[in-house]
Amino acid sequence: MKKAAIIISPNYKDHARRYLRDCLESLRIQDWRGEMKIFITDNQSTESSLAYLTETAPEVEIIRNERNDGFAKGNNDALRLALRQGYDYLVLFNMDTIVEPDCISHLVKTAESDGTIGAVQARIMLWPDKNRINSLGNVIHFLGFGYCEGYGKDFSSFNLQSAGNICCPSGAAVLYKKEVLETTGLFDEEFEMYNEDHDLGWRIWLAGRRCVLAPQAVVYHKYEFTGDSRKYYRLDRNRMLGMIKNYQFSTLLFISFAFIFMELGVLLFAFQKGWFKDKLKVYQYFLSWKHWQYILAARRKSQAIRRVKDRDIIGMFSCRIWYDEIGDWKLELANTVLKSYWSAVKRILRVKPGAMH
Repeated sequence: MKKAAIIISPNYKDHARRYLRDCLESLRIQDWRGEMKIFITDNQSTESSLAYLTETAPEVEIIRNERNDGFAKGNNDALRLALRQGYDYLVLFNMDTIVEPDCISHLVKTAESDGTIGAVQARIMLWPDKNRINSLGNVIHFLGFGYCEGYGKDFSSFNLQSAGNICCPSGAAVLYKKEVLETTGLFDEEFEMYNEDHDLGWRIWLAGRRCVLAPQAVVYHKYEFTGDSRKYYRLDRNRMLGMIKNYQFSTLLFISFAFIFMELGVLLFAFQKGWFKDKLKVYQYFLSWKHWQYILAARRKSQAIRRVKDRDIIGMFSCRIWYDEIGDWKLELANTVLKSYWSAVKRILRVKPGAMH
């Protein structure tokens, strides 16, 4: 019987006191009969936070970190421990989720259905409006932006009966196969938080494996959008890191003019939303030789696992930037231009319609 490690997203400050009980109770009643163990990383751990976790979740293996090392490293610490202990499936859930009793069963069943599958995302719905979608898989825009497929829509408008390919799975509810993570590596800890799941999903495709959605595996997410400037900084920096790491060099050249065009729009948006200084810090990050030493090494690792060409996978990528929180006419105009540009690039690269779709 296969073994599944359940990784609950890292605790930080009062996060566990707000969310852990509901998440843990839903995991305790899972109907999957294989061996299962839960792991939690306690970031910036204190005696108080450790005591709360120990009392609330006595069955959980706790990894203590003296500092708040971020979402990516916190999850990686638990993933590394679970891999050393020989677990076959590594299943991540955000602490602010509630998991349906048959969710893990459906995730494992889907993962075992096809040897080419490397990662399986659950159908993530919003809480408490449980009929509305949080994510049916995350979409990668060809300029590195990411968004949740179906966000805010009623699920009844979708006809999803079986597993289908997605660009990348959300780290809020996803199963990774052990052998796939051993090939691709874990989350890139330089990302800290935001888009680290996009980057990992992209690398899974580069390695010749598939990311899919299991619509019968259902998770409810107590999602809240926060638009603080630090979040925008990380989102913007990390989308660029993902492109530099994972595209072939020729693709980077072909999209460079669109990138410059879009940067003008991002600068305007940053100025309007009050994070212009953070946008300049993004450029400052890429002017550092120390950072480029990391970037070039990370790119070599990504390209070393490559088993497919860009043209085999970027047929799934989007040409439309979509954020319900920030959309306006200027974004729609940019989308119109980018759509034509991306169509031309795909013709040059000879991307087949629906490649790996």
